Amino acid sequence: MLESLSLAAGLSWGSGLRLYLTVLLAGVFARLGFIHLPDTLSALSSPWVIGVAGVLTVTEFLADKIPAFDSLWDAVHTFIRIPAGAVLAAGALGHADPALLTVAALAGGTLAGTAHLAKAGTRALINLSPEPVSNVVTSTAEDGLVFGGMLLALFVPLLFLILMVGFLMLAGWALPRLWRGVQGGFRGMATHMVSRFARSRHD
Repeated sequence: MLESLSLAAGLSWGSGLRLYLTVLLAGVFARLGFIHLPDTLSALSSPWVIGVAGVLTVTEFLADKIPAFDSLWDAVHTFIRIPAGAVLAAGALGHADPALLTVAALAGGTLAGTAHLAKAGTRALINLSPEPVSNVVTSTAEDGLVFGGMLLALFVPLLFLILMVGFLMLAGWALPRLWRGVQGGFRGMATHMVSRFARSRHD
């Protein structure tokens, strides 16, 4: 049960940050025999799924390094990452009781949504900064975070679950502040644009 919970939490959390990399890692490790996935997730080890996930991982890796476009990518993937996190979390429990699967799906969607909102909010705030280097550094750090997190989820489940509790506590503290920061950034940008427009008309 501990391994199943860690797998469910890892897949849903990873989906919120890097869905395609998460699917790719789980599929490759299962294909190589390093981990055993339940029958409900056996499709992840299919060569076709691994191939498509690999292509999409490279696409997301490149798209996520482009300032402003990464926020558009995140906006679109709001409707992909969260449902995928819910489905993967439920699948990680195999053929369990339907009520338990429903709870797992709800928890997985919540965890994926929390990770996604934390990522999207941080990247939006960074995109309001004039320094483009921060975007690339943050994106690369997220790639490493997901890779390391998935390794822990698959091979050191207890430690991963403890870290997930810490992540949820940190996210609960940070998300309202990120939201206020993004709102303030957009208001400041709008005020600056209006001011420039007024000066240009005056000139």
